[in-house]
Amino acid sequence: MSQQHSPSGSPLTEAAVATVAAPRRDWWRDAVIYQVYPRSFADSNGDGMGDLEGVRSRLPYLRDLGVDAVWLSPFYASPQADAGYDVADYRAVDPMFGNLLDADALIRDAHELGLRIIVDLVPNHSSDQHEWFRRAVAEGPGSPLRDRYHFRPGKGKNGELPPNDWESIFGGPAWTRVTEPDGTPGEWYLHLFAPEQPDFNWEHPAVGDEFRSILRFWLDMGVDGFRIDVAHGLVKADGLPDLGTHDQLKLLGNDVMPFFDQDGVHEVYRQWRQILDEYSGDRIFVAEAWTPTVERTALYVRPDELHQAFNFQYLGTDWDAKELRTVIDRTLESMRPVGAPATWVLSNHDVTRHATRFANPPGLGTQIRTAGDRALGLRRARAATLLMLALPGSAYVYQGEELGLPDVVDLPDEVRQDPAYFRGEGQDGFRDGCRVPIPWTRAGSSYGFGAGGSWLPQPAGWGDLSVEAQTGVPGSTLELYRSALSARRSQPDLGAGDAVEWLRAPEGVLAFRRGEFVCVANTGGEAVATPAYGRLLLASGEITEADGEAKVPADTTVWWTTG
Repeated sequence: MSQQHSPSGSPLTEAAVATVAAPRRDWWRDAVIYQVYPRSFADSNGDGMGDLEGVRSRLPYLRDLGVDAVWLSPFYASPQADAGYDVADYRAVDPMFGNLLDADALIRDAHELGLRIIVDLVPNHSSDQHEWFRRAVAEGPGSPLRDRYHFRPGKGKNGELPPNDWESIFGGPAWTRVTEPDGTPGEWYLHLFAPEQPDFNWEHPAVGDEFRSILRFWLDMGVDGFRIDVAHGLVKADGLPDLGTHDQLKLLGNDVMPFFDQDGVHEVYRQWRQILDEYSGDRIFVAEAWTPTVERTALYVRPDELHQAFNFQYLGTDWDAKELRTVIDRTLESMRPVGAPATWVLSNHDVTRHATRFANPPGLGTQIRTAGDRALGLRRARAATLLMLALPGSAYVYQGEELGLPDVVDLPDEVRQDPAYFRGEGQDGFRDGCRVPIPWTRAGSSYGFGAGGSWLPQPAGWGDLSVEAQTGVPGSTLELYRSALSARRSQPDLGAGDAVEWLRAPEGVLAFRRGEFVCVANTGGEAVATPAYGRLLLASGEITEADGEAKVPADTTVWWTTG
């Protein structure tokens, strides 16, 4: 006799939300960390912009979802030229998000709920409105403050050409010429991102002193860790040499560049680690480090440096069993010698949501402008999530992916705010599509985001994907996430670890064992038959079991336990 199981068809998957875990050491080795993009999460005062009080009001939702920690994208004082990644004051909260008292209340409430708080740190560059930079420009050539950035005379007869041929990640030259106090064209300054984001010169001791002080400021506030933005970019090659190619942006992430992944960054992080280790509570560093290989990424997480580094090689892998197995094996093999946990991530604030990436043909990269096949994308996204959460190590969840949100690919040009969009080259500038405020309720002007609309327009039908619409609905994507995170906590063989035992499987299928736990992911376009490895824990789609065999549909992942 056969029995059919829905995605939430076992007693475990119908269980109430996970309970708060007691504090434990090395929690970060198997943590599920939820990224909050503050401006798009929850708006407490009706101005259309999310804020810290809004995040604080939704902390119980995150506890009930079953995550271990919350990573907050920047909320510091900023002109917002790049959504807060241009920081004017690292010790102040931007008024659009609240104030330091709001940050303190958020941290305290999170801790009472058993959640940890990780804040973004932006050490590669500041805002051009940072006091140091404003004074450097105002004081003119020879100002000691210019040494804290990369100011250089230009090339050419009258200094009219940039000092070297580096290109901005956002497109165009990586240099901007200043107007000196006397009104004449003057020196140039380096900015690997927007012109409003001048790069710090980490060879200058004042820069290191300042950031060690900033670390202590937020550690004293009670934060549990830092996500380090552009962790690979702090140190530049001596002499700032020309790169000598006209397709620099195509090389990013594929080759060592004179401005990225220089070996000198590691001394910075060894110093930072000493500070972190002075504090109790098992606090952590997470690196955003785009490197050519996972082996280079592993250098950032040696025992005396950072704790975790994002696995961008995994994020960029297509929904293909062979490709996935290769990157999983390389990741685990690279992390094992340094004793660091692997990390797994499918979406964040800089890439097209994976429900949309997987809705499109493979090979298009991580920034896609077309909606694709929505049903296919969601089916694959759910399956990819269960695969990710089954792997050894730590996982990251981007706000709204637990609702199955797609990218909003049809935003009107006039509402876009991604600075890369206005540069006209470089990154395609369509990151706003993954930053649209998330829906909480079925109805309302902003589907529960806030009382005053939202800073980016939400699509019609957003309410059908809302938290309210999915809560308690068997088989919904939200309940799938809740069930998966509950199972992950209850199964001793899930979470931390550094290896999987691969099982024989049909072409297009990944199957592996971890102790008494078995995961099978069918990335192919047809249903396949596999052994029914034990008691069904969870499935991303409907499966059928009969006589010890399971029929696993296309784009479906299944969890079993043999215990």
